[in-house]
Amino acid sequence: MRDSEDGVASAVRRARDVVAATAGWRRAAYAVAAGSLSVLAFAPFFAAPVLFLTLPVFVWLIDSAPDWRRAARDGWLFGFGFFFFSLAWVGEAFLVEPDKFAILLPIAVTLLPAGMALFWAGAAAAAKFFWPKGVARVLALAIALGAAEWLRGHVLTGFPWNLLGYALTVTDGLMQGAALVGAYGLTPLAVVIFAAPLTMLADRRSAWGAFAIAAAPLALLAAYGAWRLSVPTEFVPGVSLRIVQPNVPQREKWMAEHQRRIFEDHLALTVTNAGGARDGAANITHVIWPEAAMPFLPLERPEALAAIADVLPDGATLITGAIRREPPDRMFNGALVFDSAGALVAKYDKIHLVPFGEYLPFEPILSALGLKKLTHGLGAFAVGQSPRPLLVVPGLPPTLALVCYEVLFPGVVVQGPEQPQLLINVTNDGWFGNSTGPRQHFHQARVRAVEEGAPLIRAANNGISAVVDANGRVLQSLGMNVRGVIDSPLPAAGAATQYARYGDLGFAMILVVMAGMAAWLARRHG
Repeated sequence: MRDSEDGVASAVRRARDVVAATAGWRRAAYAVAAGSLSVLAFAPFFAAPVLFLTLPVFVWLIDSAPDWRRAARDGWLFGFGFFFFSLAWVGEAFLVEPDKFAILLPIAVTLLPAGMALFWAGAAAAAKFFWPKGVARVLALAIALGAAEWLRGHVLTGFPWNLLGYALTVTDGLMQGAALVGAYGLTPLAVVIFAAPLTMLADRRSAWGAFAIAAAPLALLAAYGAWRLSVPTEFVPGVSLRIVQPNVPQREKWMAEHQRRIFEDHLALTVTNAGGARDGAANITHVIWPEAAMPFLPLERPEALAAIADVLPDGATLITGAIRREPPDRMFNGALVFDSAGALVAKYDKIHLVPFGEYLPFEPILSALGLKKLTHGLGAFAVGQSPRPLLVVPGLPPTLALVCYEVLFPGVVVQGPEQPQLLINVTNDGWFGNSTGPRQHFHQARVRAVEEGAPLIRAANNGISAVVDANGRVLQSLGMNVRGVIDSPLPAAGAATQYARYGDLGFAMILVVMAGMAAWLARRHG
C-alpha cells in the first residue's frame, strides 16, 4: 500500500515538474489544454473529477511563473481554453441566418472567450502577488478565482455562465449546497476541493491529508444534501399545469409565411395532453408557452386574443413569453398573462437584456462599423421596470417571471422585498441548436430553484422544458428538439433558504475565512 502511495506521489511530482519546466508554445498548450478539459466537469458531461487533474495544473503554472505578469498570461490561456469550449455553442446563433452573420462567427467564438478569460488572468495575477507556500497558495487561488467569478457575473451587466461552483452541483445531493451559499459561494470551495489534493501530494504532504482536504467538505455537502432531499416533494392543491414545447426551428420563427402555422400549433398543443390525445385542456388551470411564443405582437392582434380565448377552458390562464410595443415605438420582450376571455391580466418586461441579441452595446459606434444585433428585424428592446416585480397570476402563489438568460444570475433574480413561491422561466434556446448551451442553461436554472427554495417551471421552445421542485429535482421534462407538452401539478415552495435570506453574505464569509486560514498557514510556514 505504501509503495502504491509513493508511486502516485512520484507521478504527480513528475507532472508538476514537467509543467514547471515547460516554456514557450508548449507551456501555452498545457495551459489551454488543461482549461479545455475542465469543461467536462459541467453540463451535460458532469465529469467533475477531471478538475482534480486540471486545477492543480493551474496552481503549478502560477508556481513556476517568475512574476505576476507571466502568471496573468498563463491564467488567461487556461481561461481561454475553458471558455472557448464552454461557450462554443454561441457560434450556433450566427448560423441561423448565415447569409447575414456567418462572417462574424470566428470573431464571436474567439472574442467572447478571450474577454471572459481576462477575469481568470486577473485572478492568477492577484494570487501570484500574494503567493504563499504550501496549501495556503491554493487558498489564495480560491479567493482570487472566487472574486473573479463574482465580478464576471456583474461587470458590464455580467455573464456568470459555468461558474466554477457548478462543479459542486453535478448531483442532486451536492447541489443542495447552493441553498446555503449559492453558486458564487460554492466556487472557492470547488477550487480548494479539486486543486488541493494533487498540489499537496506534489509538495510531499501526506496522501491521507491530501485526500481528506477534498473528502471532508464533499462528505459534509453530501450529508446536507441527503438531509434536504429526505423531504418528499409536496404540491399546491388546485393547480394543474400544461407546459407547451412547440419545437419551432429558429430559422422559421420570424418568417411572415410561418406565423399563422406557428401560432396555430401552440393552440393545438394547448388542447392536447401529454399522451397526444386532444382533451380540450380539461382540468388544466394554467398553460405556459415559451419565450416569444407568438412571432408577432399579440396585443395588437384581436383575432389572436380571440383564438386564445377559444382554446382556454373557463377559469384557465395562459402565461406566455411575448413581445409588446408601447407608443411611439418602444419594444419589450417579456411575459404576458391572459385569462380565459383573452384579456391581459398581468405582464412582465425583461430587465436583463442580452447584449448583441436584444440590443447593440455602444450602438452609435458599432452600428457605424456595420455590426447588428442578431434579432435585428425586431428593433432594439427597452428595459423593463426595476427592481424586478413579482408577476401576479390568478390561482398561483407569488410568482417571479424570468425570461431566457435572466435565470443565470445568482442572488439577483429576486430584487423586491417579497420572496417568490414560484419561478417561471420562459426561454427560446432554439438559437443554439442541439448543442451544450441549452443543457448548461437548464442545469444553471435548476440551481436557482435550490438557491431560492422555490420550484421552477420552465417552458423552452426547443427544450429543455421541465418541472423542477424547490430542491432542484427534475420531476418531468421534455428533451431537446421534442414537440409536446408536460402535464403536471405545481410543486410547493420550501422554507426560505439561507441564500434566499442573506444572498452572497455567505460567499463573502467564505472568502474572509479562507483569507484568515491562508495568512495563518503562510506565517506558520514562513
